[in-house]
Amino acid sequence: MIIISIKTDTPVAEIALFQDQKKIDTITWEAHRQLADTIHLKMLQLLEQNSKKWEDIQGVAIFKGPGSFTGLRIGMSVANALAFSLKVPIIAALGENWRQIAIKRLLNQEDEKVAIPEYGSDAFTTTPKK
Repeated sequence: MIIISIKTDTPVAEIALFQDQKKIDTITWEAHRQLADTIHLKMLQLLEQNSKKWEDIQGVAIFKGPGSFTGLRIGMSVANALAFSLKVPIIAALGENWRQIAIKRLLNQEDEKVAIPEYGSDAFTTTPKK
């Protein structure tokens, strides 16, 4: 099973490609405020440099948090859209071994259908001025 993993909770984003539990390749980059502009390009780069296409992806593993509200929201949106459009399972996990947990669940044919982030706290929002 070809699995793509996505971690976008910090300014340094990371995506990786796995064949079952064996890591094929990883890309990390300083995404900061450019995550929405760069994540799709980095995913395409990862696939191309490993002679893979979007259609080769058979599962999506995503880090669910805690972390940056915007980073997690962007990563989750991309992961959910990818899983939905490819009709493949998605698993969100947290903790130090999140990737191993998510991959194991994917290999056990689990599917959350929609991954939901866990931010770790309420989102910071400004109070209305009126």
